[in-house]
Amino acid sequence: MSRAHESPLAAILKAVVFDEQGLVPAIAQQHDSGEVLMLAWMNREAIEETLRSGRVCYWSRSRRALWRKGETSGQVQMLVEMRLDCDGDALLLRVDQTGVACHTGRRSCFFRSARGGALELIAEPLVDPARLYPE
Repeated sequence: MSRAHESPLAAILKAVVFDEQGLVPAIAQQHDSGEVLMLAWMNREAIEETLRSGRVCYWSRSRRALWRKGETSGQVQMLVEMRLDCDGDALLLRVDQTGVACHTGRRSCFFRSARGGALELIAEPLVDPARLYPE
């Protein structure tokens, strides 16, 4: 297929540089506030599903399976915009986050800060993780 006849999805996937495991890091950022929420990994299938459905889907390295954000917790991320960095080896997902993004019950996974030579908690949980992930 010539480049002129290439589908938009194929062109996007062609621009992504996956690592040796077929993954690319994806940073989720709240679209309206700029708050950085989390970092996760995507493979080709996760990118395809995210772009097709509008609901963010990642690749879980521990489970070795697709992970649809919020499928267990209800804390869904809807895609507003996907951006690629200059090298194509990192993604920025501008999302509309429902509730908290972190499995610890915090809005963001970045809740610890290196300050004064120590690690300081800068955000408390907003939701009990046991409520997000009942057994």
